[in-house]
Amino acid sequence: MPELPEVETVVRDLRPLLVGRRIASIAVGPHALRRPWSKNWARMLRGRQVTAVARRGKWIVVHLDDGQHLVVHLGMTGQLTVAPSQLPMNNHTHWIVVLDQGYDQLRFRDIRRFGSVTRFRDTMALSKFFESAQLGPEPFEVEKPYWQKTLRRTERCLKAVLLDQRVVAGVGNIYADESLFQARLHPTLIACRLANAEQERLRKAIGVVLQRAIERRGSSIRDYIGGSGLKGKYQEEFRVYGRTGRPCLRCRSPIERIRLAGRSTHFCPQCQFPVPSSKSRVRS
Repeated sequence: MPELPEVETVVRDLRPLLVGRRIASIAVGPHALRRPWSKNWARMLRGRQVTAVARRGKWIVVHLDDGQHLVVHLGMTGQLTVAPSQLPMNNHTHWIVVLDQGYDQLRFRDIRRFGSVTRFRDTMALSKFFESAQLGPEPFEVEKPYWQKTLRRTERCLKAVLLDQRVVAGVGNIYADESLFQARLHPTLIACRLANAEQERLRKAIGVVLQRAIERRGSSIRDYIGGSGLKGKYQEEFRVYGRTGRPCLRCRSPIERIRLAGRSTHFCPQCQFPVPSSKSRVRS
């Protein structure tokens, strides 16, 4: 599933291709996506101009000139791109926006159809939607007091905490593993038992990893492509994710994998080994 770096890359690609352009028409395929699309929405959106393209967590938000908003979630296999109208349509394209005079189209393709496109009538409706999702702060906006307080009051393991979108928005399986490796913390460690220095190391590691992934346009493992159709390259820099049995790039110990918080979890047993002298360390 695309995580924050992939969604941010799509947003940055789409912004110069969409801002200032008008919706001429919208066509929707016969197969439903994860959230229903109302037939009336195409009429309500016709003629509206895009004023901004933004991101909240793993959601893409397209702002329109009359206060309406389009919110897109890529699901597991979603691709949101702008393409010339004469370019043949790929299979599994479920939502098409004709732009301006019809020379270009915004296309949403989703093989598994776990993604969605939803229209919100105004900013209040959009705010209520995100409030109901209980999204935590953006990773680059996590302040030290909030981070310390949040970790100290949960007995969950670090991997589960990082996957919880209510704690921090946008981090998924890939970047949770990579951030824990960057911070030299074992994924099974109990959050409330971390020392202050360990908490801060993890907070900073999340930002470092995500920023580098954004610079590399995210990770293209299966279906992900950016808004311009280009793939990401951060998968070439993975330190632990998907490297089970391969040597750690720091210490050459074989990378291990366990099942944690319902997800495959990758780590180096040496670099992320629980240190006996710290009360925070708990073996898996």
